[in-house]
This record gives sequence, C-alpha cells and structure tokens, in this order.
Amino acid sequence: MIIPIRCMSCGKPIAHLWKQYKERVAKGEKPKDVLDSLGLERYCCRAIFISHEDYIDLVAKFKKV
Repeated sequence: MIIPIRCMSCGKPIAHLWKQYKERVAKGEKPKDVLDSLGLERYCCRAIFISHEDYIDLVAKFKKV
C-alpha cells in the first residue's frame, strides 16, 4: 500500500524517489528511463517501483468498525 522506506532485498533507501518517479511516469516518460535517471540500477529496487500500486486512497475510504 505504501512504498517501503528501504528496498527489502538490498536495503537501499528508495521511498524518497517514489513521488518523483510517479510524477514523471504520469507525464509520459518511459519507466525505464526514469529509473535510470533516478539511479536505481539494481533489479530488486526497480521491481519494487514497477510493481507497486497505490491503494492507500482506496483503503482510506473505509472506516474501522
């Protein structure tokens, strides 16, 4: 739901790059080019960004009973 602070495999801090990645991909840039320019070279870090979906807005609509 929320991007992890660090990569689960290698431990590299990645959360601070998520907003910039999301904005640039939304503008039409290729995800590969954005990841390269952000300095994410390892497959484990790239996989987190490519496979992540933001569900926090959807889940926030529901209230705990």
